[in-house]
Amino acid sequence: MSRRVGAQAASALKQAQSPWGCRSAQTSRYSTATSPSSKPLQLYTAPTPNGRKVSLLLEELKEQYGLKYDVHPIDIRKDTQKEPWSIKMNPNGRIPVLVDSNRENFTVFESAAILLYLQQHYDSQPKFSFDPRTRPDEYSEMLQWIFFSHGGIGPMQGQANHFLRAAPEDIPYAKKRYLTETKRLYGVLDIRLRGRDWLAGTGRGAYSIADINAFPWVDSHGFTGIESMDEWPHVKAWLERTAERPAVKSGMQVP
Repeated sequence: MSRRVGAQAASALKQAQSPWGCRSAQTSRYSTATSPSSKPLQLYTAPTPNGRKVSLLLEELKEQYGLKYDVHPIDIRKDTQKEPWSIKMNPNGRIPVLVDSNRENFTVFESAAILLYLQQHYDSQPKFSFDPRTRPDEYSEMLQWIFFSHGGIGPMQGQANHFLRAAPEDIPYAKKRYLTETKRLYGVLDIRLRGRDWLAGTGRGAYSIADINAFPWVDSHGFTGIESMDEWPHVKAWLERTAERPAVKSGMQVP
């Protein structure tokens, strides 16, 4: 075997051993959650469903790996997130934003993107995802339910909240439209959770960032005027199951 072919084989083997291909070689110079040189991550957030998604995963990672992070509360009522210093981190002027002190202050915005980033770089085992190399179908399921929630439940329930609570004029059509759609999406979750504990994974599923991504929105159903979840018994049981996790209890208090 020539040196060139041998080097190519060694490189291919190294990539195959990592669920993210060449990621391990690319990021080996960076600290991990458990390394002595690890610095706290910086979270800029507010007590909203999108903010709480990230808090939940950070608390899970803290519990499992000892990950450290600092919280910088943002007052969205004063539009602090739209100030120039914040726009530099997130041009969209929204929370949450994560700054990774261990990776040259790499900045991530969009809550679902932050969950995927944290899982990729700090959930090494992994405990909150599925290995995309050895469990590709389950990994795809997880992504599907993340995108379903990020593109459906969050925007629709957010619009329902706006027209029900904050709109300067009463628009019955808008209130009905977004509340009805939110309930429909709860129904989709209920179909998925029938006979299951979690959104992704074989059998009854496994707790993952797909659940973390959806939970804070559905858990705030009361704010949207949906007082009872009895119409969706499987979702109701999932909410109760998720809420009992210690890291979820602490994450829901951040900030």
